[in-house]
Amino acid sequence: MKRLTSLLAALCAALLLPLTAGAGTIKIGAILAVTGPASFLGGPESRTLVMLAEELNAKGGINGNKVELIIKDSGANPEKAISFAKQLIEEEKVFAILGPSTSGETLKIKKICTQGKTILISCAAAELIVNPVSPYVFKTPQKDSHAAAKIFLTMRKQGIKKIAVLAGNTGFGKAGKAQLLKLAPQYGIEVVATEVYDKRATDLSAVVAKLMAHKEIQAVVNWSIVPAQAILAKNMRQAGWRVPLFQSHGFGNIKYVEAAGKAAEGIIFPAGRLLIADLLPDDHPQKPVLLGYKKAYEARYHEPVSTFGGHAYDAFKILCRAIGEVGPDREKVRAAIENMKGFVGTGGVFNFTPQDHNGLDIDSFAMLTVKDGKFVPYEQ
Repeated sequence: MKRLTSLLAALCAALLLPLTAGAGTIKIGAILAVTGPASFLGGPESRTLVMLAEELNAKGGINGNKVELIIKDSGANPEKAISFAKQLIEEEKVFAILGPSTSGETLKIKKICTQGKTILISCAAAELIVNPVSPYVFKTPQKDSHAAAKIFLTMRKQGIKKIAVLAGNTGFGKAGKAQLLKLAPQYGIEVVATEVYDKRATDLSAVVAKLMAHKEIQAVVNWSIVPAQAILAKNMRQAGWRVPLFQSHGFGNIKYVEAAGKAAEGIIFPAGRLLIADLLPDDHPQKPVLLGYKKAYEARYHEPVSTFGGHAYDAFKILCRAIGEVGPDREKVRAAIENMKGFVGTGGVFNFTPQDHNGLDIDSFAMLTVKDGKFVPYEQ
């Protein structure tokens, strides 16, 4: 009888094993600028990740594995990002890291994650993040070279040939400025003047006055992710300078528009389609994803979605899809992301390859403008 009881116990244990095997916790770290000058980026990203992790765990996690989200607020400080990356990898032993919010931070920790063989899915845009390719480093925002190309294509249709380029002194600003200067000749555009300003600038009127001395300038391109985007628009309009103002894809948060007020009217910039989700045709492949995220986020946080929250949405969903496909094995997940095709996200339809750790093409961008304080498609 005792032997039979033991056999039955062993049989029950064997039957239960497939149900419990693999069940546990997957630690996911995130380094985000929740506060500080880039909080318009990191705030929506952090809130998005919290919402997605709670939704996922409420449904049972990933194949029974619950997600533990560990968010570190870097305040957009690269030195803090370095410290947090080491802490998450060495002490917390996270499975992967999402973020950082800014390019400068990401570039600082790219090598750390590579050496630690820890998957990093950045929410920052600079092309240098994935070029050259690191096996463990990916990013969800569209390429800045594609953003520059979309701007120049729009300018060419308008007959604009001479421009000024401004950039914040951040990793994103420096990388974007380099792309603008590199690509301008290919589109028949001459950069007449360039200026770089401090990311903490609160007044750019002197820079505006300096540029206005170049009477041949037909448009201005500003490449930034900091509040100075709104300040520049105000200073230009206060000075009576009415040339078109183009911003980068770093302008994709309506809070920048609110900060600039009436001066934001007419600003033109490239962005993903999340900001105009309601206006997309019903058969657009992204529309269900965009509206689903928009509805959930806005209902929970009572604020409009932004491009930046969308970057975090994509990073989280891409990582979770890969884990769901191959299990919580870091090397298998890394390979799964690298070969993921047809993933419909907020930034576009992702098709990764071993040579392309961004997975988006130029068609992931639409050109938008500000009309009556709202983002709308730009029509020429």
